[in-house]
Amino acid sequence: MRSGAKAAIVGGAFLVVGGGVVYGGYEMLAGDDSSPAVHTQAAPKRTGPPSGDEVTKTAQAFFDAWSKGDTAAASVLTNNNAAAQTALAGFHDDAHVDKVTITASPATGATVPYTVKAEVAYEGRTAPLTYTSQLTVVRGLTTGKALVDWKPGVVHPQLKAGEKLTTGAAKNPEIEAVDRQGRVLTKEKYPSLGAVLDSLRQRYGAKVNGTPGVELSIESGDAGTPNRTLLTLAKGRAGKLTTTLDADVQAAAEQAVKRFDESSVVAIEPDNGEIRAVADNRKDGFPASLQAAVAPGSTMKIITAAMIVQNGVGGADQPVECPATVPWEGYTFHNLNDFTIPHGTLTDAFARSCNTAFIKPVKPLNGKHIAGTALGQTARDYFGLGQDWKLGGVKSFDGSVPESSGVETAASYIGQGKVQMSPLDMASVSATVINGGFQQPIIVPKALDDRELATAQRLPGALADQLRQMMHAAATNGTAANAMSGVPGPKGAKTGSAEVDRQGKSNSWFTGYGNGLAAAALVQSGGHGGDAAGPIVASVLRAG
Repeated sequence: MRSGAKAAIVGGAFLVVGGGVVYGGYEMLAGDDSSPAVHTQAAPKRTGPPSGDEVTKTAQAFFDAWSKGDTAAASVLTNNNAAAQTALAGFHDDAHVDKVTITASPATGATVPYTVKAEVAYEGRTAPLTYTSQLTVVRGLTTGKALVDWKPGVVHPQLKAGEKLTTGAAKNPEIEAVDRQGRVLTKEKYPSLGAVLDSLRQRYGAKVNGTPGVELSIESGDAGTPNRTLLTLAKGRAGKLTTTLDADVQAAAEQAVKRFDESSVVAIEPDNGEIRAVADNRKDGFPASLQAAVAPGSTMKIITAAMIVQNGVGGADQPVECPATVPWEGYTFHNLNDFTIPHGTLTDAFARSCNTAFIKPVKPLNGKHIAGTALGQTARDYFGLGQDWKLGGVKSFDGSVPESSGVETAASYIGQGKVQMSPLDMASVSATVINGGFQQPIIVPKALDDRELATAQRLPGALADQLRQMMHAAATNGTAANAMSGVPGPKGAKTGSAEVDRQGKSNSWFTGYGNGLAAAALVQSGGHGGDAAGPIVASVLRAG
């Protein structure tokens, strides 16, 4: 065909236009050296969020490829081809999942919920597997195509980065965990105990003569983190492990945390440190009850009050100033709604949670001011915080009150700044007050492995009495009174709220004792301590 010709084949594979041939989206033009040059006529790259039609079609194409075991086709439909291909291949090769059916639910925006039904088969053993998850469809940054936003949770909702599904002989022998009265504790009946039971199994399964079964589990890349069992194909022989938990208190804790999302609670028997209940209601499954490391807000005033009394700069019945605000090195601290307490005592300030009374420099009674190390020293020496607690096979965060200076010192007095605690820590603080001395929390008896427990000095009698006086006032006519109204005495409590990383609503904290137990709760973004965390603690205490 000579140059300049115009021709077309209707419905055919090519067009000849102005001396070039357009074929399959490419235009081939003659160059100066008579060699053909190829230039792409790419369609404009799409931008903006995927349309509803794109979301539905992309998700369905991904599900079809995944269910057929075509990992290459499925992974190319994601925005992380390599990671998706590895995970999807492992779904079949490592987890031994087959006969996969995926049913999508109607999309909400760019998010598509779905149900996976499949079969796990390993060495002649099979078990059905069903779960729900969701994915999100996004616009590819370089291609402009609609793609599945790849996350480990696409494969299974409990998967996190660095983890994988695996099926085979269990890593650790099985246990039958029982409470202090011999009642069996299972994940099915007490869902909050999932992480705890997995950890106890890792530590003590062999010690109590259990044998492993065959399981589908989530394997962590961290050797110190136990596998999390998702499905049992064949049971091993469970060794019996006695814990300090109490099934009745645990049941109450499980119900209590259901009231609020992202909530956690711990209950302790004060005179021996035995943990009676630990419960979490969190989307991420993190055991925040034992391992959270966040600012405890005004519940820290228990330790601050102990520091004030022990350093001789105040007392439960001694007068304090509680102005609406107090300056500290260029920063102004406020009370809630700038309230004041005219002519009040330290007990009055504690009961109403007056920030300024715990920050404002108190006229020294012994000729010295409180140093920036005093709060941490009080926390360690009398409350056992910041030490290495050995609960028994379960990890815990044991409190942190670092040395401070400037504004951080003032902030630490009201549980902000660099101070960090978990609900376990604050439950232990209340237990220490009512018991008159620290007993390191435990979840299995020390006799099982003869581990060394953390210790602390007993509270001087006068100090313990004054702390009980202040906590009793808060529980009967202060900020904790409504929550604690139905808890049998002797009782005491402290409310707290703490804003973390400028979140929209503060975390709700509450700790207290009564009816023979001490407990503490944290509700993320729960607001005032008495509104969310308080009712959780009260419910658990009443179950004692």
